[in-house]
Amino acid sequence: MNLIEQAAKRLEELRQAGVDVPEPTPVAAGIAVQRPSQTVAAPVVEPPPVTVRSRSIELDMDKLAASGLICPNAPRSQLADEFRVIKRPLIANAMGKGAAPVKNGNLIMVTSALPHEGKSFTAANLAISIAMELNNTVMLVDADVARPSLLRMLSLPPAPGLLDVLVGGSNDLSSVLLRTNIETLSILPSGSQHPRATELLASDAMNALLDDMASRYPDRIIIFDSPPLLVTTEARVLATHMGQIVMVVRAEGTAQSDVKHALATIESCPVKMMLLNQVKSSNRGEYGYGYGYGYGYGN
Repeated sequence: MNLIEQAAKRLEELRQAGVDVPEPTPVAAGIAVQRPSQTVAAPVVEPPPVTVRSRSIELDMDKLAASGLICPNAPRSQLADEFRVIKRPLIANAMGKGAAPVKNGNLIMVTSALPHEGKSFTAANLAISIAMELNNTVMLVDADVARPSLLRMLSLPPAPGLLDVLVGGSNDLSSVLLRTNIETLSILPSGSQHPRATELLASDAMNALLDDMASRYPDRIIIFDSPPLLVTTEARVLATHMGQIVMVVRAEGTAQSDVKHALATIESCPVKMMLLNQVKSSNRGEYGYGYGYGYGYGN
């Protein structure tokens, strides 16, 4: 008889003799038992974070060329040369290499006094031209939230964008930013139209978004295609955050009084650049751009 059998027999004899003997625990049989007071909660395993990647889209280079836009792989053209001249002071200011430091110099707003002066065409060409630089990346933002046109100009379908991010109170652009086949160029659409677009552009969420956009990548230049200054109030709100403003004026089409009135609505942007669009060359009969820029708050 082994020891366990002997112990069991002895317990049985004690019980028969009237001795109160407690029931043996299963530990005696080699089974571990966890009493209720010793219960240990299972560790909570956090799910891995979900990474949202920007969506990739393909710009049709043939369609870009057909619409008069600059193509990175196209032969040298007069338009491309003109934008090489136009972008140079803007890049210098954006990268802190201008005549004076410019706060938020990498936030550049392209606007006009009135519609149909070529501001969206200018914003798209400026963004593509800067994207052709070796040391800069570019984000092109359709901030003309009342009448967005950049996606249509680039032959792209409507997509969520800036206003959708602001409605959600976030500064995360990952879900709405479009990465293009021009490696250094991304596009932020205007997004779903909203009746309180002006208030959204003036909101704390917009302030936080612009601060993040301006500081996240030191080599990034952000081009905003904004509404005309004399038609909506959104452009005036947006202008208060910008480091540089390019005001497009249609040659022989925009009244001087409208230009002065539009400039007067810009309260506090350190650099204002005037770009004269559709200038007719007297010796070649061609159209192009003229430009000038200045520092300070005057007109």
